[in-house]
Amino acid sequence: MQAIRSILVVIQPDHLEALALKRAKLIAGVTQSHLHLLICAESGEHGGHLRLLSNALQQDGYSVSSEQAWHGSLHETVSMVQQAEGCGLVIKQHMPDNPLKKALLTPDDWKLLRYCPCPVLLVKTQTPWSGGTVLAAVDVGNVDSEHRALHARIVDHGFDIANLAQAELHVLSAHPSPVLASADPTFQLRDSIEDSYRQQCRAFQETYDIDDGHLHIAEGPADVLIPHFAHQLRAAVTVIGTVARTGFSGALIGNTAEVILDTLESDILVLKPDSIIEHLEQQLSEH
Repeated sequence: MQAIRSILVVIQPDHLEALALKRAKLIAGVTQSHLHLLICAESGEHGGHLRLLSNALQQDGYSVSSEQAWHGSLHETVSMVQQAEGCGLVIKQHMPDNPLKKALLTPDDWKLLRYCPCPVLLVKTQTPWSGGTVLAAVDVGNVDSEHRALHARIVDHGFDIANLAQAELHVLSAHPSPVLASADPTFQLRDSIEDSYRQQCRAFQETYDIDDGHLHIAEGPADVLIPHFAHQLRAAVTVIGTVARTGFSGALIGNTAEVILDTLESDILVLKPDSIIEHLEQQLSEH
């Protein structure tokens, strides 16, 4: 988070609550990041609105640039501008989709989470980050090197946000129910599954000084447990990873980040593994 030099802020002129800009100012105030304001619109003249916002931010001491652009869809516009401007973070306010529309069409914010090749922060609430709780959700049952690197990045970003907002960091990992037929005896006993998950968490507990009271290992599906713990802890922001599934399997399974988007009562920061970021950047460069 500290290494972010430029933040892309998606401005929605029809929404008066500029929640995305509020979060961007908080992060940029600490990291000294440049703010690039983007209105995704093919028609309509929004230059005046962008100038007003930019002037107000500059008077407050922020480094700002802005543009109106359209490349066929919201997620493609955001991704192409993010690449062109070299932004390390995208911030956008999330509007819940109509359930019927969501059943028929993939929501714009889902597409943004799948295709944008950098971390995406979707802002959902007015809840202040300062002095609140940050929840980092990891799946330590996946122990391959790519998932381990992603877990480290999730906790690292959670730690950075907790520092910049003087908030408390909590870490959650969901584990499966015991499977009596499992060949691995570890997965036959609830206590041994939990112990195994706690062991996997030891390294980042030591690195980030997370005590056992701030580590939660719980049994059940992640898409149920993450919103439950976020609500229980009154989290202001939840940090999660996604494998950015696309195509038919994505439509059937859905990513946890997408599934919890409307049930989560907090902002959500979504990160991806390096290999997926490289693949998405490659696809964008071929446009």
